[in-house]
Amino acid sequence: MPKPTLSDVHVDRPLTNLSLAFIQGQEKYIGTTVFPAVPVAKQSDLYFIYSRSDWNRIEMEKRGLSSESAGGGWDLSTDSYFADVWSLHQDIDDRLKANQDQPIDLQRDATRYVTDQGWKRRDKEWASTFFTTAVWDSDITPATLWDAAGSTPIEDITNEMETVEEATGFLPNVFVAGASVFRTLRNHPDVVDRIKHTQTGIVGADLLASVLDVDKVVVARGVENTAAEGQTETSAYIFSRVDALLVYAAPNPGIMVPSGGYTFSWTGLIGGGAGQRIKTFREERLMSDRIEVDMAFDQKLVASELGVFFNNAVS
Repeated sequence: MPKPTLSDVHVDRPLTNLSLAFIQGQEKYIGTTVFPAVPVAKQSDLYFIYSRSDWNRIEMEKRGLSSESAGGGWDLSTDSYFADVWSLHQDIDDRLKANQDQPIDLQRDATRYVTDQGWKRRDKEWASTFFTTAVWDSDITPATLWDAAGSTPIEDITNEMETVEEATGFLPNVFVAGASVFRTLRNHPDVVDRIKHTQTGIVGADLLASVLDVDKVVVARGVENTAAEGQTETSAYIFSRVDALLVYAAPNPGIMVPSGGYTFSWTGLIGGGAGQRIKTFREERLMSDRIEVDMAFDQKLVASELGVFFNNAVS
């Protein structure tokens, strides 16, 4: 007597409640979390720089009888920014849209794709602008690497904080760590010893920030594939995993407010404080809907004396 087989009673179809996409999530990217954004109406312009040496010099003197007060003042200079425009689009063909099965939503997927691409590009530019040697006034490789026995990372970082403050009057308040640097510090005996009587569990970024006496520790964990399309995937961290940056970053931009860096966001073109927009429009000649992201920004180093770059801080 014939019996039904598995293929007779079931035809494989895509699940409607599960799919896989390697979307890293905004929390992985740091391009907007360290330095504040400055909304600007024009693609390029100037900003004023007040002489640090003039403002830190003490000019006040005792005033004698029937004499003038001591005179003082400061020099002004200017620097400029230029907000490049970055763009990417994904087209959705009408035939693909008409034939898509659940849980695929091509418009949703394209929106998430171009958004994630924007975050990656901004981090890539941030890393090349700020997270490398020959950018800040000080490039330091610890005498004893922080993953070696006898190393003193807390002391090393504190010493550099005081050096920057003594030179500028501003104490660094942000520590940006590559993945291996963060792993090393959170497990370092010096850090564990500081908290062993007051804390339990895993040392996270917030707890490490309190140990280092900075406002925040930012861990750079974004990943990119550097291989060309069609080639074997070559994935790596966008930021060097063995480096770190100690810097003063202004909580908010403003008049006469110094910061190691600023992000000039061209809102005159893009709109919105982040200098980013996503558009959906029709490309009739292609019989497609287009999802397009535009970003216009300049990741600008504005005060190199406010940062210290730890190059190859761990092995």
